[in-house]
Amino acid sequence: MAENTRQRQGELMRGVFSVLIDGPEEGLAASAVLAALEERVPATPFENDTYPNRPTVRRYGRVVRFATIGPVKAGWLIKNKGQWTLTDEGRAAYAKFTDPEAFMREAARLYRAWKKGQPSHEDDEADETDAEDEAGVTFEESEEAARTEIREYLAKMPPYDFQDLVAALLKAMGYHVLWVAPPGPDRGIDMIAYTDPLGANAPRIKVQVKRTEKQTDAHGLRAFIGTLAPSDVGIYVSAGGFSSEAEREARSEQRHVTLIDLNRLVDLWIEHSAQLDIADRQRLPLKPIYFLAPRE
Repeated sequence: MAENTRQRQGELMRGVFSVLIDGPEEGLAASAVLAALEERVPATPFENDTYPNRPTVRRYGRVVRFATIGPVKAGWLIKNKGQWTLTDEGRAAYAKFTDPEAFMREAARLYRAWKKGQPSHEDDEADETDAEDEAGVTFEESEEAARTEIREYLAKMPPYDFQDLVAALLKAMGYHVLWVAPPGPDRGIDMIAYTDPLGANAPRIKVQVKRTEKQTDAHGLRAFIGTLAPSDVGIYVSAGGFSSEAEREARSEQRHVTLIDLNRLVDLWIEHSAQLDIADRQRLPLKPIYFLAPRE
């Protein structure tokens, strides 16, 4: 369609890349990228309109998502559970290909090179590719919508209920939670667990739980690490995630510290849901839904 030229796709994609370059190192949620993008690259009348067969769906977001397919396959952009992050190659491409059309032409070249390494398609390759791209965008939107709803549900959960949810998950994973902090002043440790029922075997596992939208920074992580003995294992659960400095601190720390953000917490909950008690499962009730997903 004339309204969705390679030049326009390049303008949108360079806008996406500029938003991510100006954002945090760990990337941004897709919804945040799209909101910031529209301030930099406003929608055209065509993009601002809805689809004839889907009158409630505005074109702008889907046009942007379709345009990301090439940069993703080129290895410039990573999408993971609703989080968009630039690779070093993506940052280099943004600096090198300043013309929007040239930027997208190079992404398309790398996309074609990627496709050559995939299993061969039938003669109707173009139609099949279009169907796969459509499925990919639908899958992406559905996953993001589901993750957003789960995050909002957990964000409204009282802090001590969130703490009990983490304790229930650890039990489902086979750990023995011997102590959970009662309501009161935060002393830096929210629960203690072991690998055996009596707590006779090392290591002792100390857990800190933060149900907050604010990222945990390196200072907050160091305070938790200060409570760990050399033989302890630390688990820090932060609904707001962790700053890049905190992640680097955890990687360089001599003591074993595991960081769990909201996405990883939900993944673990799904993975171990079969081991959860019926009552505990209701703390975060999830139901799988199966639909066509894009091929890897």
